Amino acid sequence: MKVQLIQIAHARSGDKGDTGNVGVIARKPEYYPFLEKYLTVDRVKEHFAGICLGKVERFELPNLGALNFLLHEALGGGGTRSLKNDAQGKTLSSVMLRMQLEINETILL
Repeated sequence: MKVQLIQIAHARSGDKGDTGNVGVIARKPEYYPFLEKYLTVDRVKEHFAGICLGKVERFELPNLGALNFLLHEALGGGGTRSLKNDAQGKTLSSVMLRMQLEINETILL
């Protein structure tokens, strides 16, 4: 089944220099295992193709039911150097939540 990430998670984003930071938090504790399994570094890198020019790192925070992603080389140099409209990465969370995940198991939303 296809699930848009916004259905099972919410997110926050920001920046540190040229690196975007996106935290993805499960809406319910039972959704976290799906995030952990299907929201992979490769999937995020693919979703942000053309935006994230560097590597993607993932950090797991199971006690919070969250994953944190660092998107390197995603902000055109950062807030003081970039000509991008969103040089501080505030909209990256909205972009992340539009992602479609193909999930093998059934999720009761």
